Amino acid sequence: MRVDCEECAGCCIDWRPVSPVSLDHERRGPRAPLDDTYNLVPLTRDEIRNFVDAGFGDVLTPRLWEAPPGEGVEIGGVEVAAIAGRPAFFVGMRKPPKPVGPFGLERTWLRSCAFLDPETLQCRIHDTDLYPDECAEYPGHNLVLEQKTECERVERQYGGERLLDGTPPEDQRGLLLGPHALGAKVFAHPDPERLTGVVERLRDRSLSPADRAEFVGVAVGSHPGSTDVDADRAREARKRALESESWAGSAVDAWRSLAGVVGDVARDAPNPDVVEVERGAPETPGWDAVRTDD
Repeated sequence: MRVDCEECAGCCIDWRPVSPVSLDHERRGPRAPLDDTYNLVPLTRDEIRNFVDAGFGDVLTPRLWEAPPGEGVEIGGVEVAAIAGRPAFFVGMRKPPKPVGPFGLERTWLRSCAFLDPETLQCRIHDTDLYPDECAEYPGHNLVLEQKTECERVERQYGGERLLDGTPPEDQRGLLLGPHALGAKVFAHPDPERLTGVVERLRDRSLSPADRAEFVGVAVGSHPGSTDVDADRAREARKRALESESWAGSAVDAWRSLAGVVGDVARDAPNPDVVEVERGAPETPGWDAVRTDD
């Protein structure tokens, strides 16, 4: 499997505002996400714990799904997908609007991964222990499951070659399906009553730090293959996530306050280095360095 990611980042951004056609592959069927975040990367329990340990608990956010009437658990008048009567969720990385120029476009306000360098369109945690398996193996999971990749969607709309070799990798660590995902990538919240108001805030992008930390704690406290949650471990992870003050979390808040209308050209956007690097973000090498390495 080989891909050309230069000037793309299609899997790291929400490029629906600049797409000539509708992109709705995440919102089909009876299990539509309650949020409207595109390409939210699901993290494993161990990855979530590592983010918390590294002080990045403030960058994590949950995803829950709608359920048909009578098939889930009700929270705030909304039927939410559940496992054994417990709200099901996974945890991903927040996506604030950033001034990015993918596919040769001029800089535009598009929701982008918290760790994406808006200038180079490279990941600031690539080649670190925090880099998620889901990102490292993309689009391998899609290829194994015979699903369209974001690479192919970009090719179709903007031309060029992104998916250079469509042979799925043989060994993939992040592909967890069915029962194997329970407690390892898909989690079950033990107390729906603690989630009052969360659905509304999730839908209008106003989750509080306490909301996000609640789900992070449950995920870290979960047991693989089970809906059981270690209350002490969850409480400690929740506390540490709530206390996190990382450069990435600070930059998310800054971009949200600075951003123009999503989808608009970002001509007057501030220098990304001022917003991210000056807060402590590691710089990315640029594509010349990557080509030299190859």
